[in-house]
Amino acid sequence: MRVLIADDHDLLRDTLVLFLENEGSMETEAVGTFAQAAERIQNDRPYDLILLDYNMPGMNGLEGLKSAIAMGRGQKVALISGEATKQVAEAALEAGASGFVPKSLPAKSLVNAVKFMAMGEQYAPLDFMTAVDDVETNPLADKLTTRELQVLEGLTQGKSNKEIARDLDIQEPTVKLHMKTLYRKLGAANRTQAALIAREAGLF
Repeated sequence: MRVLIADDHDLLRDTLVLFLENEGSMETEAVGTFAQAAERIQNDRPYDLILLDYNMPGMNGLEGLKSAIAMGRGQKVALISGEATKQVAEAALEAGASGFVPKSLPAKSLVNAVKFMAMGEQYAPLDFMTAVDDVETNPLADKLTTRELQVLEGLTQGKSNKEIARDLDIQEPTVKLHMKTLYRKLGAANRTQAALIAREAGLF
C-alpha cells in the first residue's frame, strides 16, 4: 500500500510514517505543505491513500481537500486534524473524502484508520462524530487550562496583551507566558493563526 502524508507538524508526520512503515506492507511519502502534496499527487504513481492536514500551509481547509480529490484521478483522499470540528468532518465526508482522522487518536488506532481507508473503506470515529458540541467536550478546550482559554478568548477578540492583562487582572508578562504555551498547544505560529484555530474549533 502506498500512502502520501501531508502535514506541517514534523513530529506527528514522522511518528505516523514510522508506525506505518513498521507495518511492513506500507510505503509512505511525507510532505509539509499542500503545494508539495499537489505536486506528488500529479507526478507520482497513484497512491492508495492521500492524507491531508486540514490546517497546513496552502491547504485552505475543505477547498484543498476538494482540489486534491479533483486532481487525484480517483485516488482516495482523507483529512487529518487536531482542531477541525464535527461539522468540518461531516462536510469533508460529503465532499467525497475517504475519511476524517482526529490527531487525538492513539497511534495504533491512527494506523488502523489509515489502513482501513487505504483498503477503500470510509472512516470517521464514532465518538468524535457523535460528540455534543460544547466547550466541555471540545477536544481543543480540553487541552487548555481555564486561564489559557480566557487569554485565547481575548486574543480572538483582537485585544492586545495589555488589554487582556487588565481584563483578567494579571500582569502583562504573565499573559505573554500564556501566549507562548497557547501557541505550542495549538500548533500556531502567531496571534492571527491562534485566533483562526480557536474560531475554526468553535471555541468562541
